[in-house]
Amino acid sequence: MKKIKPPIIFLIACCLLFISGSVWFFWASSPACSINCQNKIFIIKKGGSLGEIAQNLEDESLIRSSLAFQFVVAKLGITRDIQAGDFRLNPGMSPEEIAQELTLGTLDRWVTLIEGWRREQMAEEIAAELEGEESLFNQSEFLNLTKNLEGRLFPDTYLIPKEADAQRVVSYLTTNFDEKIKNLGVNQQTLISASIVEREAKFAEDRPIVAGIIFNRLDSGMPLQADATVQYAIATKHCSLNTDHCEEWWPKGLTKRDLQFDSPYNTYLYTGLPPAPICNPSLASIEAALNPQETDYWFYLSDRQGKMHYAKTLGEHNANIEKYLR
Repeated sequence: MKKIKPPIIFLIACCLLFISGSVWFFWASSPACSINCQNKIFIIKKGGSLGEIAQNLEDESLIRSSLAFQFVVAKLGITRDIQAGDFRLNPGMSPEEIAQELTLGTLDRWVTLIEGWRREQMAEEIAAELEGEESLFNQSEFLNLTKNLEGRLFPDTYLIPKEADAQRVVSYLTTNFDEKIKNLGVNQQTLISASIVEREAKFAEDRPIVAGIIFNRLDSGMPLQADATVQYAIATKHCSLNTDHCEEWWPKGLTKRDLQFDSPYNTYLYTGLPPAPICNPSLASIEAALNPQETDYWFYLSDRQGKMHYAKTLGEHNANIEKYLR
């Protein structure tokens, strides 16, 4: 009996490997379902890698193989075209059909609402993100529904249906707020204080200290003299005729005349807290307002880089002004 030469063995092995690989890829790139296939909502989070997306598709039984799906996407050249959002997919679709679907637009829109924004700023952002023929979101209706909800519209990233109306969007924001602050014992004073802390302190480590200074001043009857409250008052007045869009919701470079602007929100003119929150604070600012840090400081200022400088006396505070602001 003749021995099979090594080159022939190698050639046979390569053929078998090619055939088995082809059979596997044919199976792996076929639809994961063929009978009674039900639609599923599949969510892609922002920043998700192709590998993570493919594995999640496999875990959801929408495809047979994450490896085969990645190969299909690479072959189509659409790796960078896959979007974040949610998609209605069917396991009866082929991996190629699913891959193409992930580039065509989502059912919902990711909307990021920044910590420290007023409700008007939130309305502008939501309207911009949901714009389109199918949009039911009405900016004016949102502002009307949230007149007494400043401070309770939780800043976060939301996945909002394109067809969501203002009432539905408000529900998302307030439900998230209620979930975040449950068991914390938050009241209106907490929210007003937290909203000032949010606008006045840029960095997390400063927030409990600033909160402590606010309560020191409240307890002593001193005016808070928080610039953010004056910014809020001025913008509310100047932008009242154009609430769909305003260039300066937080006007900078306040003048001495600005500090005399007559409003119950002006904490230079009136002692105590303003009547309501001036923005929608983060959870960190709410927690700072609930747990203010006790110090001997009575004054603070933020330099042009946002770094906070504290003082125990008016003389020290004036020296800080000269050193860091002039």
